[in-house]
Amino acid sequence: MAQTEPNLDHDVSWFLLPSYWAKMVVALISFLCFANSYDGDFVFDDSEAIINNKDLRAETPLGDLWHHDFWGSKLSSNTSHKSYRPLTVLTFRINYLFAGGFYPVGFHVINIILHCTISVLMVDVFSILLGGLQFSNKGRRLNLAPKTSLLAALLFAVHPVHTECNAGLLRKGLLFRITLLMSGGASILYIRWRIMGTGPPAFTEVDNPASFADSLFVRAINYNYYYSLNAWLLLCPWWLCFDWSMGCIPLIKSVSDWRIIALVALWFCLIGLICQALCSEDSHKRRILTLGLGFLIIPFLPASNLFFRVGFVIAERVIYLPSIGYCVLFTYGFSLLSKQAKKKKILAVAVLGILLINVMRCAFRSSQWRSEEQLFRSALSVCPLNAKVHYNVGKNLADKGNQSAAIKYYREAVRLNPKYVHAMNNLGNILKERNELQEAEELLSLAVQIQPDFAAAWMNLGIVQNSLRRFEAAEQSYWTAIKHRKKYPDCYYNLGRLYADLNRHIDALNAWRNATVLKPEHSLAWNNMIILLDNTGNLAQAEAVGREALELIPNDHSLMFSLANVLGKSQKYKESEALFLKAIKANPNAASYHGNLAVLYHRWGNLDLAKKHYEVSLKLDPMAPGTKENYNLLRRKLEQLQKKGSP
Repeated sequence: MAQTEPNLDHDVSWFLLPSYWAKMVVALISFLCFANSYDGDFVFDDSEAIINNKDLRAETPLGDLWHHDFWGSKLSSNTSHKSYRPLTVLTFRINYLFAGGFYPVGFHVINIILHCTISVLMVDVFSILLGGLQFSNKGRRLNLAPKTSLLAALLFAVHPVHTECNAGLLRKGLLFRITLLMSGGASILYIRWRIMGTGPPAFTEVDNPASFADSLFVRAINYNYYYSLNAWLLLCPWWLCFDWSMGCIPLIKSVSDWRIIALVALWFCLIGLICQALCSEDSHKRRILTLGLGFLIIPFLPASNLFFRVGFVIAERVIYLPSIGYCVLFTYGFSLLSKQAKKKKILAVAVLGILLINVMRCAFRSSQWRSEEQLFRSALSVCPLNAKVHYNVGKNLADKGNQSAAIKYYREAVRLNPKYVHAMNNLGNILKERNELQEAEELLSLAVQIQPDFAAAWMNLGIVQNSLRRFEAAEQSYWTAIKHRKKYPDCYYNLGRLYADLNRHIDALNAWRNATVLKPEHSLAWNNMIILLDNTGNLAQAEAVGREALELIPNDHSLMFSLANVLGKSQKYKESEALFLKAIKANPNAASYHGNLAVLYHRWGNLDLAKKHYEVSLKLDPMAPGTKENYNLLRRKLEQLQKKGSP
């Protein structure tokens, strides 16, 4: 006679759909939750993980992916964050190759499809996890739970924390499988440890403040508080933020802090569930609770700070797998309440309401991830104490040209975190552009004092000092920047400008040549070399440099213009004319292009075309230097010719 463990489906008032339709429903709803993000931009870390990640390029050997971190840096490097996700990077690379470039639509669509696929697969997984076991003379088989598995899969599919990402009985067989899994897991961890250079990643205090606390008590209390916040995000995913570092969650420093209640509540619930899982005489209940807690806790352990320091306070993406355990426990709790509830349909409607709220929350949160402006501003109300949030809002505004508003947010970022060197650097840059040089110098000097190897701040400090005509200090700042970043073409470019201002022409040319060696497409460095050689009468050398530059950057109209000027002075009029016309075609509204072409025609004796382009130049820029005088000279010459030709 068969003996069957209880099936949760008997107790719940919920939809019973055939497996095929259940999966279709889950796929459709999970798609609807995140569909509005399909045409969003690359935002936040996407620029480093995708756009600037050399591992996506065809020229990078595939084998390098297994030795690089998520950002394309060597895992063995001291600066690597040790985030090892080679398969994810491989999918990015395939997407890049098929799309033919960095088009965010393809990346977003694949993420949505992957989440829909996982959600559909979870229907079968939950059916097995939540089902009972049936014993008979022929052995045992699983008794599946299609109603509760549909509910659990829907909970998983529509959980808002996913927006950031887009079993057996206790017998000897179970112990063997656990030993096998643990051995395999330990082997994988050892291999990863070897690949990443057997050294932990280097993080700063702003990334994970609790891990830098001197007191073991403070560290332990705050780690547990972070666990409770992660649990709360699973239960009530309303306050979501792209970043939880830099003061977003102030440290708990004493037991009098009321937030202690949260971690007490967490452990009260966890201990209760663990006791139920270990002590219950109901094997089905033990099985579900054990699996639910296992999925909830084990995937979260790498993010727990227990084994090594992690580079974040809270990261919603790490709750993706633990949410499976949450869905199991939620569904099991729903089935238990359904046993005792007199009006099961009201309870089912309440659960349906939770699902609908989550769907709306997912759709709303997905819309916030469509652009950096919406994403960053959405965090202001969640983490107003987070300096990085204010920094990113300010950077987004600065990129759009709204410097006045950007200054406000950068100042707030520095106020919240007085050691935030990146905010100081960006604020100093804006102040430099607004000619507020004294404050810019103070900020940049403080930034390099706090972080002496901050190469970008050293370079920007050099630019400010150059503007203040403190040339020796500027030169020293530039060389300090290059010392800390050997391959720094922009710094060599600015160093060349300094030397040009000091009439150290050879040094300037060498600096600009270094910039072009490090970055062959550095148009400004090439242009400055051509112009300097032109101005110093080295026309042959200027022509050679100009031709070399155009071979590397054939469509740069500014290089065409500079080389055309050199060729004109060398009386190579036809070739000069062709380059001027090509430059004008690329940039028709440049007054100087028309003005210099007019000068060429003037010298060449093509006076009608000279007159035409002088007039176009003056129309585009009535104050163009020298153009009006040249135009008046031409008019007088034309008048004289007209008088000579008259009877």
